Amino acid sequence: MKQATIYQGKVPVLNNVNLSICEGEFVYLIGKTGSGKSSLLKTLYGDLLLKEGSGTVVDFDLKKLTWKNIPMLRRNLGIVFQDFQLLTDRNVHENLEFVLKATGWTDKRKINEKIESVLDRVGLTAKGYKMPYEMSGGEQQRVDIARAILNNPKLILADEPTGNLDPETTEKIMNLLLAISREYNAAVLMATHDYGILERFPSRIVKVENGKVFDVDTIVQQSGYVTGDAPALPPLPDIQV
Repeated sequence: MKQATIYQGKVPVLNNVNLSICEGEFVYLIGKTGSGKSSLLKTLYGDLLLKEGSGTVVDFDLKKLTWKNIPMLRRNLGIVFQDFQLLTDRNVHENLEFVLKATGWTDKRKINEKIESVLDRVGLTAKGYKMPYEMSGGEQQRVDIARAILNNPKLILADEPTGNLDPETTEKIMNLLLAISREYNAAVLMATHDYGILERFPSRIVKVENGKVFDVDTIVQQSGYVTGDAPALPPLPDIQV
């Protein structure tokens, strides 16, 4: 995104946004409630249209998006929500089948193979018959992640994916997201309020504040550090798959 202004209705919530995320990069998005994190994510997956500035997501020009080609954009994305947003009247297999059919899959055998593959990847083998209400919060979030990786996404957008989970389950979900990012070489942009995650799983940090988007280096320099004194972030830990 370059010099982008992001609106909610007619009200600008973020101004002069300049943000670049590389293939395979894991990036945290932090900021207070109401600061514009969700608006930024919604713009990236086409729920809010970009009116000013420029932006490209997985080779789609955000300024040229229409309601007709937004589904094509989303086939290249994985979206993970805090509240899971699973269809409550369908079991896990049917939830995933719905997404595949909606994104153009027609071969029943290939659909079943893909569903078995992603459920195995997130540790839910043989749980396809379960209804969402029969599963724990951690299991539902794993289904949400399985849904997000059905189409081998180039970018995963995660909006507070651990916000409703206990610390032990949060740890497992973070390990899963990091491992999947590496396996698929997918970029991940994850909004979070949990600063403990940033300490345990350090990576690049982008902050939303006062209508602006800052990279962590900019924040450190503005807070009084001089070049060379800013604390370095350690590398990502190795994840055992």
